[in-house]
Amino acid sequence: MIRLGSNSTTRALILKTFGIDFIQNGGTFDEDSIITTNPKSFCYEATMGKFKDLYKIYGVEKMPLLVADSVVTCEGKLLRKAKDLADAKAMLELQSGNLTSVITCMIYKSKEKELIDISITTYEFEQFDKKHIEEYLKSGECFGKAGAIMVEGFCKPYIKKVIGYESCAMGLCVEKLKPYL
Repeated sequence: MIRLGSNSTTRALILKTFGIDFIQNGGTFDEDSIITTNPKSFCYEATMGKFKDLYKIYGVEKMPLLVADSVVTCEGKLLRKAKDLADAKAMLELQSGNLTSVITCMIYKSKEKELIDISITTYEFEQFDKKHIEEYLKSGECFGKAGAIMVEGFCKPYIKKVIGYESCAMGLCVEKLKPYL
């Protein structure tokens, strides 16, 4: 059994899918305190901030702690969670017909082991259908997602090429985690 230090339903689903027993306790780390605009640095700093906060509360004596964070980058720009519809639309338009990378950092710590991993999965997308973008925006599913994308949902029909693990793009590179469990 591990402690998932995340409020993400997608991360919880990944662990369930791979048969990993867990309890879920998300934190309250303020990502707005991070000033870097470098996507990889931002992802690491957010994950480390969340980890430190939750480690102070729970430690790893009773069970291992797993924390993760993801960001999206396209054309070198850091794409965080959309602030509003206009922000989400701008992110989707930037990624349409473009290369987009999802960067996921995870920290796993038990009494015996520690793993800090940064993984990247890159997608080559076809042009997004404008009507489909509008439907997606109206659904609200774009909120709470880095870069306003869902590779397992909205983006799936537009994927031309993938380099990396889908689990990484969904927020937790479980293939790299499993050997440590």
